[in-house]
Amino acid sequence: MSSTTPDNSERLRRWRLILGSGEADGICGNGGELASNLLGADGMAMDNALTALYDSNQERRGGLEKSAPNVARWLGDIREYFPSSVVRVMQQDALERLNLHQMLLEPEMLEAVEADVHLVANLMSLNRVIPERTKETARLVVRKVVDELLRKLQNPMQQAVVGSLNRSQRNPRPRHHEIDWNRTIRANLRHYQPDYQTIIPERLIGFGRKRSALKDIILCVDQSGSMATSVVYASIFAAVLASIPAVSTRLVVFDTAVVDLTDLLQDPVDVLFGTQLGGGTDIHQALSYCQGQVRQPQETILILISDLYEGGSRDAMLKRVGSLITSGVQIVTLLALNDSGAPSFDHQNAAAFADLGSPAFACTPDQFPDLMAAAINRSDIRQWAAQQDIAIA
Repeated sequence: MSSTTPDNSERLRRWRLILGSGEADGICGNGGELASNLLGADGMAMDNALTALYDSNQERRGGLEKSAPNVARWLGDIREYFPSSVVRVMQQDALERLNLHQMLLEPEMLEAVEADVHLVANLMSLNRVIPERTKETARLVVRKVVDELLRKLQNPMQQAVVGSLNRSQRNPRPRHHEIDWNRTIRANLRHYQPDYQTIIPERLIGFGRKRSALKDIILCVDQSGSMATSVVYASIFAAVLASIPAVSTRLVVFDTAVVDLTDLLQDPVDVLFGTQLGGGTDIHQALSYCQGQVRQPQETILILISDLYEGGSRDAMLKRVGSLITSGVQIVTLLALNDSGAPSFDHQNAAAFADLGSPAFACTPDQFPDLMAAAINRSDIRQWAAQQDIAIA
């Protein structure tokens, strides 16, 4: 292996980075010296950053030594040598493998990390112990992520919901003052009469019924630790829905207690800092509270986001679900609202929810606007999930 083609050299370089140092240097035929020549200065820097996190020597625990300067330097290295998507994975691995959550309480650390939804979830879990000197930095980090998510998700959400509301509220038999002339003319262009230079409308299209809110939407979100990223996305979507005048939106989060965050929906950052991730789960209590907020059952969509591990009374929870559905409330059950799929969840409760008429499944943020449109139109949610290749639990 004394000479290699450029393609072979690149392959060796990648394998060396994957396998690490030590015995893996044997693939280069001459140990660390040739490995250094193969990787080059940038490659060696990348290798050192990977070794610090993924070294198999458990006594070294990755070599970061949990000191703020070392960790901050390492964060700077990975931001320099790896793309953002890889940086986020490595940061998350560092938090889990090396238990660096304490480092997030330092403002200098927060300024060095690559902000993403998982970092926000970690900050929310530390919300109660973040020192005052770090809180403002934490809010800036959360604000950055929230603004990025809003730019990505706001327009699709608004278009899907407003469009579905328009379709569901069309008036097929309008009085004269209720006729939507623009849509009526477009729908009847084929009936244009050249001799009379006019259109004979075969079908009149009217404006929807005027109400302060056409739909009531309640997001009921489990804030146990496993649901952290779902809480982040649900808070963003709740804020977007709250900005749409045609719907009335309520956000309720719960563990063993129930907290109504509706009054904070004008700012998703305030919503997120109002959550308390972790703790037990009492789904029945949360659903009882939500049922008390229902004003018009036939026009209410209740989005329950939970892994369905009930810490309270299972029988009471299922009875409450049945009562809500019987009254006309449409319950959509999401096991997760994130890009990672469903976490561990209670399969028995998921099956019971499906039997009651609310099949449970995981949903990505990109799919959620279309799901809301389907719910507003009273479409078959099970059929919608099948069209999206989503597995029902």
